Amino acid sequence: METILRYKKPAADFNEALPVGNGRIGGMIFGGASDELIKLNEDSIWSGGPRHRVNPDAGEGLAELRALLKEGKVSEAEEIAFEKMQGVPPDSRHYMPLGNININMELNGKPKDYIRTLDIANAIADVSFTVGDVKYTREVFVSAPDEAMIIHLTSSADNAISFSCTIGGRDDYFDDCRPCGKNMILFNGGSGSRDGIFFAAVLGATASGGEVRTVGGKITVKNADEATIILTVRTSFYGDCFEESAEVDAEMAMRCEYDELRYRHITDYRELFDRVSLDLCDNSEDDLSQMTTDERIARLRGNALDDKECVRNIHDNKLIELYFNFGRYLMISASRPGTQPMNLQGIWNEDMWPAWGSRYTVNINTEMNYWCAESCNLSECHLPLFDLLERVCENGRKTAKEMYGINRGFVCHHNTDIWGDTAPQDLWMPATLWCTGGAWLALHIYEHFEYTGDMEFLRDKYHIMKEAAEFFTEFLIDDGKGRLVTCPSVSPENTYLTSDGVKGCLCIGPSMDSQIITVLYNDVIKSAQLLGVDHDLVTRLKAQLEKLPQPEIGKYGQIMEWAEDYDEVEIGHRHISQLFALHPAELITPHKTPKLADAARATLVRRLIHGGGHTGWSCAWIANMWARLYDSGMVYENIKKLLSESTAPNMLDMHPPFQIDGNFGGTSAITEALLQSTNGEIILLPALPDEWSEGSVSGLKAKGGFTVSMTWEQCRLRSAEIFSESDGECRLRAGCVASVVCDGESVGSRIENGVIIFNTKKGGTYTVKV
Repeated sequence: METILRYKKPAADFNEALPVGNGRIGGMIFGGASDELIKLNEDSIWSGGPRHRVNPDAGEGLAELRALLKEGKVSEAEEIAFEKMQGVPPDSRHYMPLGNININMELNGKPKDYIRTLDIANAIADVSFTVGDVKYTREVFVSAPDEAMIIHLTSSADNAISFSCTIGGRDDYFDDCRPCGKNMILFNGGSGSRDGIFFAAVLGATASGGEVRTVGGKITVKNADEATIILTVRTSFYGDCFEESAEVDAEMAMRCEYDELRYRHITDYRELFDRVSLDLCDNSEDDLSQMTTDERIARLRGNALDDKECVRNIHDNKLIELYFNFGRYLMISASRPGTQPMNLQGIWNEDMWPAWGSRYTVNINTEMNYWCAESCNLSECHLPLFDLLERVCENGRKTAKEMYGINRGFVCHHNTDIWGDTAPQDLWMPATLWCTGGAWLALHIYEHFEYTGDMEFLRDKYHIMKEAAEFFTEFLIDDGKGRLVTCPSVSPENTYLTSDGVKGCLCIGPSMDSQIITVLYNDVIKSAQLLGVDHDLVTRLKAQLEKLPQPEIGKYGQIMEWAEDYDEVEIGHRHISQLFALHPAELITPHKTPKLADAARATLVRRLIHGGGHTGWSCAWIANMWARLYDSGMVYENIKKLLSESTAPNMLDMHPPFQIDGNFGGTSAITEALLQSTNGEIILLPALPDEWSEGSVSGLKAKGGFTVSMTWEQCRLRSAEIFSESDGECRLRAGCVASVVCDGESVGSRIENGVIIFNTKKGGTYTVKV
């Protein structure tokens, strides 16, 4: 299994640096031999306290907007929208870096034999080089058990470790950077807002042999055999005693031997990482053992002399395998129970004013961050999203009432921040007034339940789904055709062209909204029935479901993006929102809705031939959609494209700039090619590319509480094992004639429309033989 990222020179910039993290604390390691730079983040360091941003004229504006849109006066409606509906101010809070660690080594010569790696099987970054006859090694990891970044320096000679290290790099927005205890520096500050977030970071060091001391605002180590640098950080977001807590974290870690810290870190991390294993056949046709990771990524692009056919013949399954494992590594490193959920950059951001604020963009990006959480057996990494959702729900109740005059439920637009801000974000008509962000986020609750069967979780979070649905029961309007639709809204970030040549963004009833609300209502109905609650609400939702528009086929044979069959201004737009029904939802499937599946295919083809999928996350989404259409060739083509055109040298996704969503979308697409669980069925190898002709995977999760492992040869299933975590029925599409065995005995099964159906017992392992 491929688990090593490898490079022959230090990082020149952020897109070459290597990420480490424990869910809360993050670092980007540049790997300089004599001068190391580690850029630091803590997931709750944002630019200020909560803001109340609902426009005081929103109620008046809503009535005017709806009237203008019904009259077809789109331009006038959009003008009103920016006067009376946008947020005041337009922006919520944004994510900010903590600072930098700089380590300046004293070396008696020029470094050579340089190598840096990231071992994602153990979550440890490594830099090694030689100076003269002395080999130097530096290991870095961020420990979840010890809540600390650990940097360990060793050499092959005695008394050869001498360096100074500092923490800083924020320019401003900090207060002190001075000694706070023996061999420790305290770096503290905050956002400066009235109710802002304040931080305290502690940098400490220990050494074997030699001397350790603080000098001014830095720590120096002289003539040591080995040394360990500790970085801890706490913020006021998590508690009032944050400065004391940071110092205690550092003191505790500094009392431990390095091997003890390393062991605890690896044990904790591998309990999550080792759940899943993927092995793809090597189809590279070249010996790539001496190539670095960045060279392998560049190789997939071909060169200026290669035509498209030549590029198609460049393969590297093991790089795809590494990419899959890297996605799981990033999730474990950036999202743990009790931390914040992953934002646009996960937890890794170097800019005080990052692109799009490095917020939670919830018209696809935040949701995509968690697409592979359940299927890749990392359910607990999904939990921070639900913690944020509680704050979104609380604020969204106020936004629903103040902005839309609705006293039941909550609403969230296309962005939120650490405080759960729900007012419209930005001054950008294609995105700002989209009211379905909270509803999409709420769908993750039932998805988590479908995979885990956790009734206590469902009971605890049900109210969020319920309140998301309640808002729409009052917000939806009749479109004049007897259908219930959203108004005003947008199809995220896209612009339409009317038959009269008018360009517009604001509209009545975009397809994605109806699809999201359809899934939301169904999730609430199923949840309420399981919990035995809200019978009247269920009746109301069922009645409204009958009036919600369902996916329609337009004049190009495509799934319509708007309630009217408008043209797109940009046919190759990066968002393909009307195919939410295909993925991540299950409203369109080849088995259940073949005509709509054909239209979904036509939609993708139309987008792609006009340049669609040109951003990393968009390409990743498209790969997932092709998997849902069982098109293995297009899955492979788009995964290759994602790697070759939208992946930085450090394997992080590029929008550009860096956005982490594409990494998780890509990992999800690889998973969807191997295993899907839709409409109550588990589908084995539904979109297996010919290029992955042999391989195996273990530990993937399917809805219903099943863990699936498989091997295949010549693109055909050889065997599968299904572990059941509860009593229940398993419905399986194996794509071939198969028998089911448990504990050496045949299991009674039946076949309906190509689906193998059998009952399972909790704790049973069922072998599928072909």
